[in-house]
Amino acid sequence: MTPRPRAVVVVTGSELVRGERTDLNGPFLAREALKHGLEPARIAIVGDSPAELETALRDALGADAILVSGGLGPTHDDRTVEMVARVLGLPLVVDPELEAQIESVSRAAAVRMRRDYADFAPGVTKQATRPSTALSLGLAGTAPGLLIPRDDGRVVVVLPGPPGELQRLWPNALETEAFRALLARTQAPGRRVFRLFGVSESAVARALAEAGGDGDGVEVTICARDFEIHVDFVVEPKADARADELERDFLAPLGQWLYGSDERGVEEHVLELCRARGLTIATAESCTGGLVAARLTSVPGSSDVVLGGIVAYSNGVKERELAVPAGLLAEHGAVSAEVAAAMARGARERLGADVAVSVTGVAGPGGGTAEKPVGLVYMHAEGPDGCLGRELSFPGDRAAIRARSVVIALHLVRALLARSRDEPV
Repeated sequence: MTPRPRAVVVVTGSELVRGERTDLNGPFLAREALKHGLEPARIAIVGDSPAELETALRDALGADAILVSGGLGPTHDDRTVEMVARVLGLPLVVDPELEAQIESVSRAAAVRMRRDYADFAPGVTKQATRPSTALSLGLAGTAPGLLIPRDDGRVVVVLPGPPGELQRLWPNALETEAFRALLARTQAPGRRVFRLFGVSESAVARALAEAGGDGDGVEVTICARDFEIHVDFVVEPKADARADELERDFLAPLGQWLYGSDERGVEEHVLELCRARGLTIATAESCTGGLVAARLTSVPGSSDVVLGGIVAYSNGVKERELAVPAGLLAEHGAVSAEVAAAMARGARERLGADVAVSVTGVAGPGGGTAEKPVGLVYMHAEGPDGCLGRELSFPGDRAAIRARSVVIALHLVRALLARSRDEPV
């Protein structure tokens, strides 16, 4: 089987190396490379040091496609174009057409910000400077995207650092003659995704091994994410029969835990189940602080299902807004199965929803006791056909406990709506 052309992603930005921000561009470009038939070999993240960036670019020179993000701004530490030109042995030139485009955007910004255009002028010229053979991919703000064709059909793509700007210009790179010629040498693999919940990663790995394992044109990745197991099949051309056989044998012992065969998150499955039955949903949250509602409303068009949510952090708010009886709070405490059930019931009644889900727990790092330690979380889902509740004890820090609580709460609703009470949750 002919190897796919290789792609190396180089992401630059000292804020990424220092941990001040999370890199979103590397994973995006790697996914896009694979989607279009390139083999993502690695992602290199470097700071703004010219020496570090130059080393990363030189290490990538053997790749068929080098995909670079960041360092295209007007300031002194934006050095990507300069380093790319040096590594490729190309002179730098000022592109008059590109300079005029950037100047137009910058003058408009100067007027809007009530500043003198002279403050912008040096940066305009800097951003209009490109390697001599580079093609402009257009502007995102004042930062241009560039594509530099190389020998033997190889390419270098340089894109802005802000993810929205990078994703806006990336399609322009795919439309260039040089990139189309590179992609003509390959064929994108097929991809099959399986999303499981309630089963361990080791059990999934065992099922894969017993099904014969990957290989022969099928590459399988297994990733545990907050109690979900994400399994991806990457299927080479002409390996569909092998993938069909592996999928059948792999899923045979796992069917009860399979909740999706696409990229949709559990929140989208919950919304779909609500729509199918004409139901609305509301949330009542304490330790998760509105994160369940945020996850549901992150889906475009969710307003036809989600009515709202109540963040009831204090006992007083639980009493006033969710009608949780004071006696119940006094007897069982805010972190209890009884209060979780009352919160869900109160959300249904106060917000007029058909379905409600509640979460209350000890997210830490303080507040735990011997009886109710940090990580203890209760959740409850209630709907027209009944209810489901869970008591769970999560390891990890505050962020991990809250994130995992959100996932389990949504799966609890999904199980309730699917009327599968025997399903592990």
